[in-house]
Amino acid sequence: QVQLVESGGGSARPGGSLTISCATSGFFLGDYDLAWFRQAPGKEREGIACITSGIDRTHYVDAIKGRFTISRDTYKNELILQMDDLKPEDTAVYYCLRDRGMYSRNCEAGSYDQMRRSNYWGRGTQVTVFQ
Repeated sequence: QVQLVESGGGSARPGGSLTISCATSGFFLGDYDLAWFRQAPGKEREGIACITSGIDRTHYVDAIKGRFTISRDTYKNELILQMDDLKPEDTAVYYCLRDRGMYSRNCEAGSYDQMRRSNYWGRGTQVTVFQ
């Protein structure tokens, strides 16, 4: 059974850092594209970062490029998002996602709209950056 559980959310001041993790089970991490999405109050859920299956190529949207780092630990079965230089606009619930199919290449193409069709989501963790 595929499971994804986020942890590590919390509060930070602008310019601060947080690390969130996604513990996974029921599949081998290296076989699937993985992604982080976020949903701010009153806004749609958006994909922000992903990592490809196989070779760890990454993709970031412009809003977080240079500040956030996505990584995968296949020994711990964890997906990680290191968030630095946080801004108030980063306040959101953050969700991890596993793509539907193995070696889909959706992340390589930056296709968050394809990845969001997956049924494999965590329940989310709140990140708040105070003004």
